[in-house]
Amino acid sequence: MRIARLDEINLHYKDEGPRDGPAVVFSNSLGTDLRLWDDVLPLLPAGLRLIRYDKRGHGLSDCPPAPYAMGTLVRDAEALLDHLEVKDCVFVGLSIGGMIAQGLAVKRLDLVRGLVLSNTAARIGTRQMWQDRISAVGSGGIEALADNILERWFAPEFRKNDAFAAWRNMLIRQPQAGYIGCSSAIAGTDFITPTSGLRLPTLAIAGSEDGSTPPDLVRETAALIPGSRFEIIRRAGHLPCVEQPEAYAALLSTFLTEIGHI
Repeated sequence: MRIARLDEINLHYKDEGPRDGPAVVFSNSLGTDLRLWDDVLPLLPAGLRLIRYDKRGHGLSDCPPAPYAMGTLVRDAEALLDHLEVKDCVFVGLSIGGMIAQGLAVKRLDLVRGLVLSNTAARIGTRQMWQDRISAVGSGGIEALADNILERWFAPEFRKNDAFAAWRNMLIRQPQAGYIGCSSAIAGTDFITPTSGLRLPTLAIAGSEDGSTPPDLVRETAALIPGSRFEIIRRAGHLPCVEQPEAYAALLSTFLTEIGHI
């Protein structure tokens, strides 16, 4: 278990593989921790340095009082990579993690040589939508919204799987302040203009059954970055790395090969 003691926050992370290997960094969705990637990482090519972390308010990282700003979440990722002496990584971000990826690439292109924008967008939902969710969590807790959230996360077939109960538990055991804090960050984020200025290899991934960031929304974000590639994983919702890890790992491995990161 590793904790990076940064200036403002203690972040829990895992750093696996050779330290001199090409770095691939993973950033999770709202309401999940770094175990999100457990089934994908063993399927990736050998020799990579695989880094994943719990953003503030999630997993085993510190949970400061809400609200959080997206700039703060980007700064956390930046500080972690500086702490680990990482340069030129491929940054894989899912949902809010994909927003962090966009913000980090805009701010510190020396840290990021390629992006994987998974089930995300330059702008997700509306400020009022997120405020309604924040209010509901504040009054009834995450469990009051869990069933609706999980319907967007997973395709119907997966919700019959025994593993589904574990993901529900992960969500409802999420610290309320962390969930509200990161929801506030999403509510205040519109990266359409800065993301449209990016020029780096980008793979965008959508789930065909995703109710949180539907494929068309992901496609629109991919179109902001010239030369980006867009892929849909079938029979998957908002977390295709959980539902279809083989397909997810295959797309990621091909992308890493194509841009010379392996």
